[in-house]
Parts: sequence; C-alpha cells; structure tokens
Amino acid sequence: MIIVELGNPLDPQPAALLAQAQALQAEIYDEEHNHALPTDALAAKDVRFFTAREGDVVLGVGAFKIKGDYGEVKSMFTSPDGRGKGIAGALMRAIEDAARDEGLTALKLETGDELDAACRLYERHGFTRCGAFGDYEDNGVSVFYEKAL
Repeated sequence: MIIVELGNPLDPQPAALLAQAQALQAEIYDEEHNHALPTDALAAKDVRFFTAREGDVVLGVGAFKIKGDYGEVKSMFTSPDGRGKGIAGALMRAIEDAARDEGLTALKLETGDELDAACRLYERHGFTRCGAFGDYEDNGVSVFYEKAL
C-alpha cells in the first residue's frame, strides 16, 4: 500500500531522491533552465513537502510552495523502483488536497519540454498549459501548467 504523508526533505531517503532528481535535471538542462528548489529550501515554512512510501521505503516526493493565492508544484520525482505503481498520482492528489485545505485557488508549475512523462501526469490530473508566471520567462525550454482548485 502507498502511504503519502508530509515529510522532511532533509531526511536521508527523501534527500537521496531529491539528489537523483537534481542530477537528472542537470543531465538534461543547462543550469539557467533548471528551476529546482535546493533541498534545504523545501523545508521552508511556506512549502508543503510530501513523501510517498511503501512500507519503510520512500519511493517518491513532491511539494508545493505557497505563492499568495496559488501554490507552485515543485520537486515531483519518483524513484525508478516506484515507477508504474501510482506513486506520482498519489502525490498529486495529496498536493491538490493540501492546497485546497490551505485555501489556495490554483496550482501552477514549470517543467521541462523533454519530460514527457511529467507532462502526461499533469495533463491527466487536469492541468492545462499556460504562459509563464511569477519570475519565469518563456525560454523555449520550459512548459507551464495551471489548474484551478
């Protein structure tokens, strides 16, 4: 059974998954196109960080940062061992529920144009493409999504 709960990004298992995600992004994108939050920034008071586990093994992570009336989805990642088990979907549902509980009106996110599985996940969960938001620029590499809550 998959358990999704609030977690600490600085704990060993989530931190290891975040390091894998950041390494993958560094392989694919130049530094100026990499918008991942540093692991310690995911422990800030305005961030809700979630882990998804089977038993004692953390297989996925995801978060949102509160940005006024919306939340920005950050650091979605599923370990190779967790793929195909519904981990990312379970994390998305928890993120959406928590964002609603916070009184947020929307979720937004930035992802990369080469991350097809991520784009499919967000679209399955009702996100639609939108223009750049916040401090982002339309750089030809980023893909932006939003979902009203």
